[in-house]
Amino acid sequence: MRGPGGGTPLRRLVVLRHAKSAWPDGVPDHERPLAPRGRRDAPAAGRALAETGCVPDLALCSTAVRARRTWELAAAEWDTPPPVRFDPRLYGADVPEILDVVHETPADVETLLLVGHNPGLEELVLDLAGDGLDDALDEVRLKFPTSAVAVLAWYGPDWRALTPGTALLTSMTVPRGEKPHPRKS
Repeated sequence: MRGPGGGTPLRRLVVLRHAKSAWPDGVPDHERPLAPRGRRDAPAAGRALAETGCVPDLALCSTAVRARRTWELAAAEWDTPPPVRFDPRLYGADVPEILDVVHETPADVETLLLVGHNPGLEELVLDLAGDGLDDALDEVRLKFPTSAVAVLAWYGPDWRALTPGTALLTSMTVPRGEKPHPRKS
């Protein structure tokens, strides 16, 4: 989709916080796996993105196990998952570090998925959003929980043009998977 007058394309940055992780004893933070709830919620996030037409052209994902697994489970819900780049710079990154990675995105990518961690992702959404639809900004300010999905839209010739205050936060959702039903004996 092109901007007013057919100029620059509409771009979307889809920000997905990794699903709920476990805290096993003796496991380094980078290696923490998803918790059972995370294994339910990550596919729900993938389904939600498909239902809203936000399947990305490219995904950038932290190298942490919980982020990689979130990506795998979400992408498995799509007919044709996009290419993914696992970038160690996204693990524990702050806003300037995240933007450095995002700014390297090729100009032909119109929808980019970013899978990573808080507090960096929450701060990124709040920094980039000059405005938001409905109460999306208030929701992010209140909490950006595990499996949260924020969609930022903006017009720009390339990803280097994405700077603080230039995007519109079009939605913020927290997809949740269904809990297994107890078996009746």
